[in-house]
Amino acid sequence: MSTVDRLRAAGCVFAEDEAALLHEAATSPDHLEEMVTQRTRGLPLEHVVGWAEFCGQRITITKGVFVPRHRTELLVDLATELNPKTVVDMCCGSGAVGAVLQHRLPNAVVYAADVDPVAVACARKNLTNVYEGDLFDALPTHLRHTIDIVVANVPYVPTDDIQFMPTEARDYEARVALDGGTDGLEVMRRVAEQAATWLKPGGHLMSETSERQAPSALAAFTAAGLQAHLVTSEDTTAVVGRA
Repeated sequence: MSTVDRLRAAGCVFAEDEAALLHEAATSPDHLEEMVTQRTRGLPLEHVVGWAEFCGQRITITKGVFVPRHRTELLVDLATELNPKTVVDMCCGSGAVGAVLQHRLPNAVVYAADVDPVAVACARKNLTNVYEGDLFDALPTHLRHTIDIVVANVPYVPTDDIQFMPTEARDYEARVALDGGTDGLEVMRRVAEQAATWLKPGGHLMSETSERQAPSALAAFTAAGLQAHLVTSEDTTAVVGRA
């Protein structure tokens, strides 16, 4: 059975494209067999080949780390338009957002932070200035009141909804990267509440959310003292707040 047939039989919708990527990544027939087996057993393609395409760049992805979604590219575009000098990629996962912003904004200083040590190790393969810790506690204190933009792709799936997520995410990505608490907005509220201490006057906080959660996300930003509004693009909703 060909690689394409094996992938198709395992339920891979884009079997032809995936087969091409696996063949490209394989260093030997045995390596190809190992990767195809991993993929047919459900391991995300990005974890198998070791990278994900995001905003036209290849981002290194290691096993167990959140795979960047294309919908998050909206946050990258919004941040790029503001041409910041100091950026923080909060809840950075692989560091995809920070890596692309560093590429697009070569004169900016980009920092990243995540509570998951596995994610931090992965992010350090994609950019420098990556810190481990709980939200802003991870950052150097000299950044207080100096940050132009915080891009916070926080976990926003309600705890009880994780069971309904695709197997690839539910079984192979860190729960801490998915679980947003009872209503999905617990981490976002904490980020919004702490942001004023770190943003410079006129600085921005932006975060991805769902269409259903958007009114509550907007309220959370407003309650934290930010001038907030929603931005939508195709299947993505973002809340943007200005200090």
